Amino acid sequence: MVNSYCRVCGLEQYDEPPWNETGGPSFNICSCCGAEFGFHDRYITGVRITRKEWLDSGAQWFRPEEKPTNWNLEEQLNNIPPEWV
Repeated sequence: MVNSYCRVCGLEQYDEPPWNETGGPSFNICSCCGAEFGFHDRYITGVRITRKEWLDSGAQWFRPEEKPTNWNLEEQLNNIPPEWV
């Protein structure tokens, strides 16, 4: 099963999953945290460092024009696959 959520921030990736069923990354950029799939989220250490930097900087959207009006950070963080927390 392919997980469609960003490992860093939990945003659902509707267009293309960050990682495909064979384990290959899409190399797309998360519009919320700015993580590049296959670079920032390849290893748990990178995920945690990227997440901490993003949260410490105020959890600002990488593409603010795509931020939903009813966005809730805590709810989104709950989408992070458990093995990547």
